[in-house]
Amino acid sequence: MLAITAWCLPFGGRFTAGFRSFVQPYMVWSGLFQNWDMFAPTPLMLNTYVEAEVIFHNGTVRTWDFPRMEKLSLFDRYLKERYRKFAVDNVRNDEHSALWPDVARFIARANNEASNPPVAVVLYRYWSQIKPPLADGTPQSDPWVRYRFFLYAVKPGDLDP
Repeated sequence: MLAITAWCLPFGGRFTAGFRSFVQPYMVWSGLFQNWDMFAPTPLMLNTYVEAEVIFHNGTVRTWDFPRMEKLSLFDRYLKERYRKFAVDNVRNDEHSALWPDVARFIARANNEASNPPVAVVLYRYWSQIKPPLADGTPQSDPWVRYRFFLYAVKPGDLDP
């Protein structure tokens, strides 16, 4: 409880920073880490997800989804929340662009077919603005925006396990 409390405090300081660095391996390993911005003072007002298209040698295209909680059973949500968090909190953001080639290679290997190997992986991010409900309680929704943020040409060595 002390580690979680220290990790989630909205303020820093020498003691807090030192304690966070001490408990970071445990927090990351256990999946208990959380950014303060989920709660306050300004939570993210976007609904987001990441998706990939795998383009094969023969020209066919297959969609590969990162886990999305609304599409999973309760048990699968428990198992895959960490991967959703990775996609939404890291892969989606431009400041983590160094991850994109590795993510694309992983997706290419996961979709490899000996007779029809993948030749490219395209990463897309989707978002929709979250708006407060109308006065009568009716939910509001913005249209989804789709943005291609990375194209990776698969190299032959990328498909080796």
